[in-house]
Amino acid sequence: MSDKPRTPIGKIVAASLIGTTIEWYDFFLYGSAAALVFPALFFPESDPLTGTLLAFLTYAVGFVARPLGALVFGHYGDRLGRKKLLVISLLMMGGATFLIGCLPTHAAIGMAAPLLLTALRLVQGFALGGEWGGAVLIVSEHGDTERRGFWASWPQAGAPGGNLLATAVLAVLAAVQSDEAFQSWGWRVPFLLSGVLVLLGLWIRLSISESPIFQQAVANAKPSRSMPIVEVFRYHWRDVITAIGARFAENVSYYVLTAFVLVYATTEAGLAKPVVLNAVLIGSAVHFFSIPLWGALSDKLGRRPVYLLGAAGVGLWSFAFFPLIDTRNFAAVTLAVTVGLILHGAMYGPQAAFFSELFATRMRYSGVSIGAQLASIVAGGLAPLIAVALLGAYDSSFPVMLYVAGAAVLTMITVFVSRETRGRDLATLGAAEESTTR
Repeated sequence: MSDKPRTPIGKIVAASLIGTTIEWYDFFLYGSAAALVFPALFFPESDPLTGTLLAFLTYAVGFVARPLGALVFGHYGDRLGRKKLLVISLLMMGGATFLIGCLPTHAAIGMAAPLLLTALRLVQGFALGGEWGGAVLIVSEHGDTERRGFWASWPQAGAPGGNLLATAVLAVLAAVQSDEAFQSWGWRVPFLLSGVLVLLGLWIRLSISESPIFQQAVANAKPSRSMPIVEVFRYHWRDVITAIGARFAENVSYYVLTAFVLVYATTEAGLAKPVVLNAVLIGSAVHFFSIPLWGALSDKLGRRPVYLLGAAGVGLWSFAFFPLIDTRNFAAVTLAVTVGLILHGAMYGPQAAFFSELFATRMRYSGVSIGAQLASIVAGGLAPLIAVALLGAYDSSFPVMLYVAGAAVLTMITVFVSRETRGRDLATLGAAEESTTR
């Protein structure tokens, strides 16, 4: 084991939270821009709805790259450690986002513009696919068993934190600029700002210690010829399925609540962009603080009961969400987004501890990452695309409500038949399986 003193849990949480906030800022900034400006800038020859579909298709490409990132980062994270891979993922994500802010548009270089945009989106997805598993694990493996749900939920809060930051920057720019100025050059500012944020994240992440549970596992392990991902599917294939199913409603509902809502509220309900952005801004702020509360509750009640409450909640709330948006009232729109995100937090808060407690240490990064990111392709990645397509095909929000509710039912079934994981010792979890592969 390393002679470096163990970093206090508070600093570990801060390093993970700031890093994941920056990474999600980069990722969600793209989603907001795909809804608001990319259709006109990169797909100007299409009608507005088709342009939006094409923009969200490049958005979905980022999700396709996430399982590949999960495989690569998971493999090396289980071999080399969590910290090194977290630094690399932050550099990759920040660099890709900064370059998006420098891209020429379709008017300048034609079809090369959307192709370059898609390539950078792939890099974003690859990096985020590796980021999530490492961030939640380094906290889970530093924290104590009794409060793991609470501590591990803080990196999860980086998602609304990043969305909050991205939405806030876009809202400020939309308020102080004309639509013409924002469309011309203002949209680039938040992408370029990512470069500064990455330097801050690197400074903090480089100062923390490696996971003590991982170091102990390395010290005690015999050399293995098997790749971690092979061992995951050999010993934990049921747990991978559990992670995919549990993630489904969480992913679908989140991207409907935060990305598709920008399209629906501005094109169908006729609301101004600043109104919708401010509603998402308020909802994300409440979401940020609700996630650790749900994580703490899962330490008391268990991961499954809290997760089931969240899945059922978002499924039912979807039938109130769109009618509230249709009122075109700012308070109602804000209520719709905020309640939806609070219910989403009941799934997202316990999720980090829940997934961490499914896998053995030397295959945990791979297992957590691949389980979560496989779901991201068919759930989060396609959610805005499917929602826009359903809206265009039926000219009604009701099919979208059924889509979210169906995802909720799938997740409820998965979690209901899974095992409760609260209280498991991560240091000894899966020791028998690991010993047989060494």
